[in-house]
Amino acid sequence: MISKNSGADAPRLEWFKSSYSDSSSNSNECVEVAAAPGSVHVRDSKDLSVSPLAFGESAWAGFVSYTAGS
Repeated sequence: MISKNSGADAPRLEWFKSSYSDSSSNSNECVEVAAAPGSVHVRDSKDLSVSPLAFGESAWAGFVSYTAGS
């Protein structure tokens, strides 16, 4: 994961972009995540004007375990 400081949408969050993200000229095409106490936030790095989605820790853990098995 590559750390990226948050933008105006959530200044207290530290955003992480996957090292598997597109490294071509479209390098902003990525989903970023940020952990906060009790939740995980997800945003589209192409449009930071949209508020990030927030998931509870158990929902995020379920998603990660499901996608890891795919």
